[in-house]
Amino acid sequence: MKISIRTKFILGIIFFFVIIVVLLVLSTFQMNKLSRKTSSILKENHYSVVYARDMSEALTGINQEINRSYITNKVFDSALINKSFISFNKSLQLEKNNFTEVGEDKLVSSIESGYNEYLTSIATLMNMPKSVDRITYLQKLFTDLNQQLMLLSQMNEKAIELKTNDAKVSAKKALGLMTIVGTFCFFIALTFTYNFASYFSGRFFQLHNGIKELASSNYGHRLYFNGGDEFHDIALVFNEMAEKLNKTTQNVPVVDNEKKLILHDIEELKRMLAQIKNIEKQADELISKFKS
Repeated sequence: MKISIRTKFILGIIFFFVIIVVLLVLSTFQMNKLSRKTSSILKENHYSVVYARDMSEALTGINQEINRSYITNKVFDSALINKSFISFNKSLQLEKNNFTEVGEDKLVSSIESGYNEYLTSIATLMNMPKSVDRITYLQKLFTDLNQQLMLLSQMNEKAIELKTNDAKVSAKKALGLMTIVGTFCFFIALTFTYNFASYFSGRFFQLHNGIKELASSNYGHRLYFNGGDEFHDIALVFNEMAEKLNKTTQNVPVVDNEKKLILHDIEELKRMLAQIKNIEKQADELISKFKS
């Protein structure tokens, strides 16, 4: 199959383009995979830790207000308590939509039950005379509820630690894979570049050397190029001219003792020499383009 030089150049460019695309696709895939792992840590577990912290702060604010009111024997600050309950309930609802770990739904359900009981007990306390038993019972509910919130936070913090370690392992694997694939593609590209350059530089050198041989009257020199590209066609034309020049010089008669050469076909020789010069010029241009 005859393949032109232009086609070979295009195939070489396509080959390099394929290598670049393979590296780009692989690196994009690995980066997206790692990005999904890290973003899930932020989206899932980190938010649960924040929700647990906000609920604990709201609960602590309510408990402090109750203790203050009991110690100072003053009326409860209902606005502060209602604001804290609203904040607690908001964080609780957000957490109910963000279950990610095994058993987290049951723990949140238990927190919600304790919260409802705590809310009812405070409402009862605010409408009845204060007593040590009621305050003690509220303290127990507060302690149990706060411990459950700590468990919720610790559960998600542990998950963050595990997922972070998993992301680190994935990053190391991705780096190792990209190093191997990148090195492999580099050596393939290097080998291809060397062979590609050797193919053209070798032929340019033979062509340039052949033209010099003809210019020095070595008409027996021949060019042999494998393949069906333009180099092969140039070699055929070159060998044909060399053969004609060789026959012409062999048919020249010897005159006098000095063996002066008399050419019978001056016009034919001039035409052949002009073609040789033209080929030499084209070869020099090809070599200059290849080097650049």
